[in-house]
Amino acid sequence: MAKLTKRLVDAAESQEKDYVIWDDELPGFGLRVFASGKRSYVLQYRALGRSRRYTIGLHGVWTAESARQEAKIQLGRVAQGDNPAEERQLDHKAITVRELCTLYVNDLNAGLILGKGGRPKKPTTVGTDTGRIERHIIPLLGTRRVKDLTKADINRVLKDIMAGKTRVSVKTKKLRGKAIVRGGAGTATRTVGLLGGILTYAVEAGIITSNPAHGLRKPKDNVRQRRLSEAEYRTLGEMLRRAAEEEKYAMTVDIIRQIALTGCRRSEMIGLKWTEADTEASCLRLEDSKEGESVRPIGLPVVEYLEQRHTEDVGIYVFPGRARTMPSAASLTIGSSSSRIQPFPT
Repeated sequence: MAKLTKRLVDAAESQEKDYVIWDDELPGFGLRVFASGKRSYVLQYRALGRSRRYTIGLHGVWTAESARQEAKIQLGRVAQGDNPAEERQLDHKAITVRELCTLYVNDLNAGLILGKGGRPKKPTTVGTDTGRIERHIIPLLGTRRVKDLTKADINRVLKDIMAGKTRVSVKTKKLRGKAIVRGGAGTATRTVGLLGGILTYAVEAGIITSNPAHGLRKPKDNVRQRRLSEAEYRTLGEMLRRAAEEEKYAMTVDIIRQIALTGCRRSEMIGLKWTEADTEASCLRLEDSKEGESVRPIGLPVVEYLEQRHTEDVGIYVFPGRARTMPSAASLTIGSSSSRIQPFPT
């Protein structure tokens, strides 16, 4: 053995097999000479009862003296209980944002990601989240390693979505289906909120130790304040009266009218069960709304409508489909039907 110097390193000749020249001043520090002629500086040490080898770097990028100083730094870390070789191995295996999203979506589809009230997310929410992942998060961050993400990276994602950098038109699975991804402040806020949830999932899985999305300032998500005016309600009423003259629109008209009178979501009214309609207490006791169980007060016109309808229909659903054990297929036609109902001329 000899002290590793520039002269010794430059003079080292390749052989049929790789070999190591060990330094005689710093234990564990050596030069690995490859059969190809390349040379790299290494450090051999013991950690947790095992011999480990840490590669400092190639000769040329590192000099003998700078590699020696690096070896001393790493030996100091080893003395404090660190394991540089294992840390580097784990670093190389660090997963990307795309890989993290795959894990998250798999658990999301399996009902293992909980939403409001500690319940699995609903299919519609799962679809929305998956779309935001595929159309915003992965295009902007997919190749980045999760452990390397910073608050600045998350803030850049927010601004890029607000600026419309992920704007695109994509074909969906539906026949002639197309989704237009526009971006904007609202989309940016909701997408970064989802990204924060995914990074919390990573923290809980032990992939990272902290969430870089926490504390990020986001644009306020617009709360819908739009309400129909009295004149617009009159116009809607006239449209529904005209549409009701055609039998094929009868159930669609009833559903729209009850939505207007109760403020329920479309899916809540379409899937309304008789067991949820408490006319005696003038309320709807929804078993599975977006917020979970929910009680909605209803007025006399809705109570009277439900009581009259119940005398004619005693199935499971207030608006049954043809099988009567399924909700109305109007959920598939409300949008297209209402678009064909022309406004009453003024």
